[in-house]
Amino acid sequence: MNYMYYPGCSLTASAREYDLAARAVMAAAGVDLTEIDDWTCCGASAAAPISHLLSLSLSARNLALAERTAADGQILVPCSACYLNLKKAHEALRSDARQRAMINEALAAVNLNVAGSVRVRHLLDVLAVDLGARHLAPLVTRSLSGLTVAPYYGCQCLRPYPEFDDPERPVSMEPLIEATGAGVHVWEMGARCCGAALVSTQPDTGLERVAAILKAARGADLIVTVCPMCQMNLDAWQPKASRMAGEDLSISVLYLPQLLGLAMGLKDDELGLDLNLAVLDDFREKIGPS
Repeated sequence: MNYMYYPGCSLTASAREYDLAARAVMAAAGVDLTEIDDWTCCGASAAAPISHLLSLSLSARNLALAERTAADGQILVPCSACYLNLKKAHEALRSDARQRAMINEALAAVNLNVAGSVRVRHLLDVLAVDLGARHLAPLVTRSLSGLTVAPYYGCQCLRPYPEFDDPERPVSMEPLIEATGAGVHVWEMGARCCGAALVSTQPDTGLERVAAILKAARGADLIVTVCPMCQMNLDAWQPKASRMAGEDLSISVLYLPQLLGLAMGLKDDELGLDLNLAVLDDFREKIGPS
């Protein structure tokens, strides 16, 4: 299997552990990733309020670069926000001739043209659909039996494009978790919004959402996610959410490929586990030394 790879900005900085783990797990699974040469920011959440065309063009530039590599290829995107932005640009290029013309007029300034021929795939989509438990289970060398895992999807990998799972009741992580030997925590919060940037702009509202998710994870040993924003909120804001709730809401929070990598016998440093803020001692004791 071969995919072009778009890491996005977060995975080069605050979510570097996600990048390390994604690359390591894909390599262990025999998947080849080719990083898109000269990729740039997808526009994140800041571009769209300024200019709709700008937000589409920033993402379309990366699609154009990918088309130069493989016009009929597929782009693997780990970050849910990047996935959503690239997907929006792809849909605009494919379905709206007027927007396609406007985007290409903007890209002409940097000598690029884009058709929208490459397919945009979320990492979870590739893990669940192209690989699946059938491919990953034989790679498990370290059973995680005894662990109970709460799968947290967040909003952007499934909404508004339900490409590979039900956005209201997602289940795509469950076979992957079970392939490691771990159990799945049954809850209703897997697709609920974590508050995104509200933690910074409206802290009380954002922290209420974080606290509600952490409370619902009681009974699980850890939460796994596939989104840097979700990871940041559930990982970094645990102390403040605990103070707001008046109770200890501490729980380990990992990226899904970190969990898979542990089961594959990959080392902590290969998976960037030292970069996570919330990896509790009781979790480390349960999984034992790497």
